[in-house]
Amino acid sequence: MEGDERLLLSSSFGAVAAAYAEHRPGYSPEAVSWALRPAPGSRVVDLGAGTGKLTAALVTLGAEVIAVEPDAAMLAELRAALPAVRALPGNAEAIPLPDASADAVVAGNAMHWFDMDVAGPEIARVLAPHGILAGLWNVFDDRVPWIAELMQIAGPAAIGKRDTLSNWRVQTAEAHLPRSASLARFGSPEQAEFPHGQRRTADSLVATFATKAGVLVMPPQVQETTLTAIRAYLAGRSETAMGDFLLPMLTGVLRVRQL
Repeated sequence: MEGDERLLLSSSFGAVAAAYAEHRPGYSPEAVSWALRPAPGSRVVDLGAGTGKLTAALVTLGAEVIAVEPDAAMLAELRAALPAVRALPGNAEAIPLPDASADAVVAGNAMHWFDMDVAGPEIARVLAPHGILAGLWNVFDDRVPWIAELMQIAGPAAIGKRDTLSNWRVQTAEAHLPRSASLARFGSPEQAEFPHGQRRTADSLVATFATKAGVLVMPPQVQETTLTAIRAYLAGRSETAMGDFLLPMLTGVLRVRQL
C-alpha cells in the first residue's frame, strides 16, 4: 500500500468514531492471551488503539496498558469508555514512550496501517528485552458459504485484504513485521486463529460495514449502493433475515518475540 493511500484510509475512521465504538467487535480473550505469551511482564502498549476495543480486553486480562492513538475523535471515545487507562496521542512511527518501557506491543486491526520501515525500529526501541510484538485482526470466516457470498456482494473495495480467513494468513505472514535492520532483532513469526462469533442483526452488520475504511472513502452514491446491496442480501438469506444471528468470525494473531 502506498503512503498516500495508507494515510487516506487510516485517517478515515475519526469521522465515524462513535459508530466504530458501537459496532466494531472486540477481540477473542483466548486470542489476546495467546498474543501476550510469553511476554516477560504485564506492561503492554496498545498501538493504534482506536476506540479501545483491544485495550478493554487487555485490561480484563490484568495487563498494565498504555493506549496510543493518533486520531483525536477515536482517542476521545477510548478515554470515555476506559477512563482509568493511560491514553496518549501518538502513532507507531513516533511512540511517545521511553526505551524498553513495554513488555509487549500489540495492535488490533491496525498494524497494516503502520509504515514499518519507520515503526519497526520504534517498536523495537520501546520493547524490553525478549518483548512480544503482536498484531490481531478480526476476520470473517469465509469457509461458511453464506459468508463467502456476502464477501462477494460487498466487493473488494469494502472488504480489506485481511478481512477474510482465506486471505488473512497470506496477507499478514510477514508483511507487517519490522523490516531491514530491525528485523534481525526479532525471531520467527507465529500465527494462530481463534473462534470469535458475534451476535448481530442485519442492521448492525450493515452499520459495521459502514465503518470499514474502504467504504468510508467511497463517493457517497457508491457507498449507498454498496450498503444497500449488503442489506438486500442479508434480508434475503434465511440465516440473517429473522432477527439476530451468529456472525461467524475469528480473531487472527501474528506474534513475534524480540531477541
